[in-house]
Amino acid sequence: MEWGSESAAVRRYRVGGERRVGSASSAQPHSEAPTLELGTDACGGSARTRKRSAAGSGGAGGAAWTGLSEARAALGLALYLLALRALVQLSLQQLVLRGAAGHHREFDARQARDYLEHITSFGPRTTGSPENEILTVHYLLEQIKLIEVQSNSLHKISVDVQRPTGSFSIDFLGGFTSYYDNITNVVVKLEPRDGAQHAVLANCHFDSVANSPGASDDAVSCSVMLEVLRVLSISSEALSHAVIFLFNGAEENVLQASHGFITQHPWANLIRAFINLEAAGVGGKELVFQTGPENPWLVQAYVSAAKHPFASVVAQEVFQSGVIPSDTDFRIYRDFGNIPGIDLAFIENGYIYHTKYDTADRILTDSIQRAGDNILAVLKYLATSDMLVSSSKYRHGNMVFFDVLGLFVIAYPSRVGCIINYMVVMAAVLYLGKKVLQPKHKVANYTKDFFCGFGITLISWFTSLVTVLIIAVFISLIGQSLSWYNHFYVSICLYGTAAVAKIIFIHTLAKRFYYVNASDQYLGELFFDISLFVHCGFLIALTYQGLCSAFISAVWVVFPLLTKFCVHKYFKQHGAEGKFIAFYFLGMFIPYLYSLYLIWAVFEMFTPILGRSGSEIPPDVVLASILAGCTMILSSYFINFIYLAKSTKKTMLTLTLVCAVTFLLVCSGTFFPYSSNPTSPKPKRVFLQHTTRTFHDLDGKVVKQDSGIWINGFDYTGMSHITPHIPEINHTIRAHCEENAPLCGFPWYLPVHFLNRKSWYLPASEVSPRETVHFRLVSKEQTPWDSVKLTFEASGPSHMSFYVRTHKGSTLSQWSLGNGTPVPSKGGDYFVFYSHGLQASAWQFWIEVQVLEEQPEGIVTVAIAAHYLSGEDKRSSQLDTLRDKFPDWTFPSGWVCTYNLYVF
Repeated sequence: MEWGSESAAVRRYRVGGERRVGSASSAQPHSEAPTLELGTDACGGSARTRKRSAAGSGGAGGAAWTGLSEARAALGLALYLLALRALVQLSLQQLVLRGAAGHHREFDARQARDYLEHITSFGPRTTGSPENEILTVHYLLEQIKLIEVQSNSLHKISVDVQRPTGSFSIDFLGGFTSYYDNITNVVVKLEPRDGAQHAVLANCHFDSVANSPGASDDAVSCSVMLEVLRVLSISSEALSHAVIFLFNGAEENVLQASHGFITQHPWANLIRAFINLEAAGVGGKELVFQTGPENPWLVQAYVSAAKHPFASVVAQEVFQSGVIPSDTDFRIYRDFGNIPGIDLAFIENGYIYHTKYDTADRILTDSIQRAGDNILAVLKYLATSDMLVSSSKYRHGNMVFFDVLGLFVIAYPSRVGCIINYMVVMAAVLYLGKKVLQPKHKVANYTKDFFCGFGITLISWFTSLVTVLIIAVFISLIGQSLSWYNHFYVSICLYGTAAVAKIIFIHTLAKRFYYVNASDQYLGELFFDISLFVHCGFLIALTYQGLCSAFISAVWVVFPLLTKFCVHKYFKQHGAEGKFIAFYFLGMFIPYLYSLYLIWAVFEMFTPILGRSGSEIPPDVVLASILAGCTMILSSYFINFIYLAKSTKKTMLTLTLVCAVTFLLVCSGTFFPYSSNPTSPKPKRVFLQHTTRTFHDLDGKVVKQDSGIWINGFDYTGMSHITPHIPEINHTIRAHCEENAPLCGFPWYLPVHFLNRKSWYLPASEVSPRETVHFRLVSKEQTPWDSVKLTFEASGPSHMSFYVRTHKGSTLSQWSLGNGTPVPSKGGDYFVFYSHGLQASAWQFWIEVQVLEEQPEGIVTVAIAAHYLSGEDKRSSQLDTLRDKFPDWTFPSGWVCTYNLYVF
């Protein structure tokens, strides 16, 4: 039986007879008469009757429209979406809108690439390592000196190497405190020969994470800045303000170097705005994903100056919501310097971000060229702008901004956006209100059908979400998570098809059992109105919340409404014929094209993150939810096609078959999550820490000591894919939490323990680094306010972590770190991240414990972990042996560390 066929129950109530209706009916002597439907209201109402037209409205010349062909509708819609996706892909591949510059006075990507290759040739550059503190710093100073020699006499260049020491607290990763000593900043000031009172800052960082060359994060940005400095310095155009270039050497140490500069450097007082260059991926386009706070003039500066714009207020609001577990120097300049700025980052190919694959050869020259063109143009614009002098006058207000396929940026004040949004809402209300204000006998049915249809739509979306979540949970439980990580199309075939099939199924049931005798055209219009109503609701809600991203909902209301006005008359006369479909698709072109553009950015950013989001968040559940949401958005204005089509049976069967086959293949393990493909690697990240742990009691005696390689796999699959290759890493060596020790008694480098609760501890020999850690209690004193002040001294390698847990009856009231107020991490323990440059004196600090009730087991437990991230101390023979056993589709990052715990 066809899904659209009439039920026997309805046929029993059909009233026979034929009737001629107007001139069109005269050509159809055997046309079906209007019929009465007697049935129960599916929304809970009583029995009612309803007229139905004969197979739809009559067409030209009296030909009756008999419904939209299922194959035609499905094929047309699929080709339409594929064409839009191709346009999006084309725009993303077009990195520059003209050829790479080659003129001596223009940005030259080839010169910037030369800088990049020199910096990355030094290898990983962790703070405190000779590669970072000596080799890279010397190279930067040499290049800056050469640039100074070639500079135009109109400009003056000043260079300073800063070695700051300081401390601050931050609420990133659940909250912790940072302390740094003698880290390195290379600062260059380019200003008019007579000096300047105001400046714009450009910031990059030349350090990298351990075991990664850090080409994209962030050596390429420093290379771009060197070339921008060269071009500006030889320019014959005078600058009105100074441009300060900060090459900071400790960003990967959680933003320490930028804090040292903005809070301590004398030039910091000149800065009125900044541009921060970052990376969350390797190459591609650099996205403006944060601006402000407020200061809309900065967005206008980017809009006016950038040659290859790529910017989105949506990215800004998503990033600032905290959904993405990352942060940049933007936060430091904003929070500690009270300076507005622009944050840019490369976002493509985040799979190899912070891995050994982040090499210079993977960054396209065109990516460097577009970034350089943009940064040079914006810096030049700001350095000659009168607004920089009196930026405080223009500080209030936010901006709605978004690029159109990288061609240009649309930007307007958020208050103007509110007015536009509410005007759009009024237009939609007037349109829908006209439907409601029809004669009474028509309104009753329309209103009831509208709200029932709205309910059906919500049910279809809810059941669609529930369906994909059930599949995702099952896939996670059987150990096949991340099957789509290396094959993204698998997620579309598994979760996307399930979501679409469920939506079609629910609406097909509604069409068959509730809207039995309603005109297809009537239902098509009805569900168009419902989709319009839903988007209008989102527009009101987002605008009320003050979100600039509300412009997307406005687009989803304006263009469909205009399309409706254009095709309504034709649709009434001819039904859903080819010409109607063509005009309908054309009218929906802008909202669907822009939404696919945004959806690409969402998946480009989130998919790699799900491969490093820890063991506690099921990635399939997250991705399935995102795909279900995207399906709801993209299906909204095509739901009416379900009611216009003669049948949906073949479409549903096809979608179900694709989903079922993909499901079976995923369950059988056909799709392996990771890849070592040299052209497009997608490695599994594993952290190996060869550590020796020593636990002391209240009397200072050693009560426990062990050594092992502590293993963390920072994705949901844990070691399930590793065990077949390295049998000794299995469930029998799962690490157990030391309940009485802060952060479970393990040497966490950062406080991410809440993201990763599954780890493994493989017994190994004791480590013996040459630079041992020294930790001692300097003094213990009772304060007049009945607290105990403990002063400690520590010395060791460039990176150490300090942990504190107070005992029952005690609280940590203050300390000499940060602003003096202790900031707890998630779980209640306290975490301090310490680093130093090449040379540093012993780290001395104090904590003050308020004792409410004396306990025999002491008042506080502290622990210190020393991390050896560079030099010979970072390696051990057992660590190297284990690392060599890992398959080539992994990225095992390892180092040596020690852990010492004390009770006081």
